[in-house]
Amino acid sequence: MGDQFPAYKVAAVHAAPVFLDREATVDKACRLIAEAGEAGARLIAFPETFIPGYPSWIWTHTPTEGAPFFARMFANSVTTDGEAVVRIGEAARKAGAYVVMGVCERDGGTLYNSLFYFDDNGRMIGRHRKLQPTHVERTVWGRGDGSDLVVYDTPLGKVGGLICWEHTMDLVRYTMAALGEQVHIAAWPAVTALTHNPHAMIFDNVTEAAVRHHALASQSFVICVQSCLDEQAIEAMGMTGRPEMMRPGGGWSAIIGPDGQIVAGPNRDKEAIIYADIDLADIVMAKYACDSAGHYARPDVVQLQANFSPQSVMRSGEARPAPGFGAVGEAAERDPTPA
Repeated sequence: MGDQFPAYKVAAVHAAPVFLDREATVDKACRLIAEAGEAGARLIAFPETFIPGYPSWIWTHTPTEGAPFFARMFANSVTTDGEAVVRIGEAARKAGAYVVMGVCERDGGTLYNSLFYFDDNGRMIGRHRKLQPTHVERTVWGRGDGSDLVVYDTPLGKVGGLICWEHTMDLVRYTMAALGEQVHIAAWPAVTALTHNPHAMIFDNVTEAAVRHHALASQSFVICVQSCLDEQAIEAMGMTGRPEMMRPGGGWSAIIGPDGQIVAGPNRDKEAIIYADIDLADIVMAKYACDSAGHYARPDVVQLQANFSPQSVMRSGEARPAPGFGAVGEAAERDPTPA
C-alpha cells in the first residue's frame, strides 16, 4: 500500500520499574529498548509513569504517611531537559525505533503524569500530559491541557496516546480519531496488584473493554501496555505480607487490531515484551465499514469542539506602568531630575 500504510513490528514492554529510582529505572528502560530493538521492533511502548514508577501508596496510605514517598518521587521525576531524556533518546537511536515512555514529569513545582515521544533519531518529538488525574491521583499530579492532545505524523503512521482512565473520556478519544490517529498507545499502571484499590477487581476487564472499543471505534491499532508491581516496591511501601493491600504482579498488556481483535497477548503479572507485526493497510477495510471521523460521522447532528491552547496561570494584559513608590497598588509618577 506504499509509505502511507507501512507494515512493521511493535512492542509493548510489560515491566516493573525500579521503584522511585530514576537512574536505575532509566538503566532498565534502556536495556529493554535495546532488547526490543534487537527483536526488530520499530515502535516500543512503556507503561504509565514507568520512570520512576506509579505512586501506588496513594491508594493505601494517608496523605501524611505518603508525604515521604511524594518527596522521593519529586526528586526522581523527569524533566524535559534532563539526563533521563538524553539517555532514553540515545537508546531509541541505537535501537532504530520510536519510543513512547511513561514518566512522572516535573515542571517547576508541579508533577504531571506524562507520555514522552522519541523518534528513531533520538529526538524527543512531543509530550502528552494526562488531562485529569484520577481520584486520589489528584494529590500528586497536576492536569494537562489541550496543547498536549496531539497525534504525531511519523514514517510509522500517525501515532498518539492516552493514559489510563482518559480512555473513559469519550470526547478526548474521539479527538484522537478526528486527528487521524492510526496507532494508539494506551498506557496504564498495574492496578490489579493494588488490591486495596476500589477498581482493582474490575480493572483488567475495564482495560480490555476500553482498548478494544477504542481500536474499533477509531479504526486504529492499539498498543495497550501496563506495568507490574515487584517485591522491592511492595517492601518499600511497607506492604510485605499484606496481600489484601498489595500483591506482586498485576497488569494486562496486549496489542489490538483496528477491528477490535487481540493480535498479541494478553500478558498478565509477569514481565515480558509483547510483539506484533502490524500492517496499517488493515485500517483501510476498517474505515470502509466505519470511518468515525469521516463518512460515518454526522456533524450536522453532533460536533466536537476542542481547545488546543496552552492554559497558563498568567496572561499579559495592559503594559506595566512605570515603576514608582506611590500608594499601595498604584504607580506614582516620579520626577527623574535629581534633587
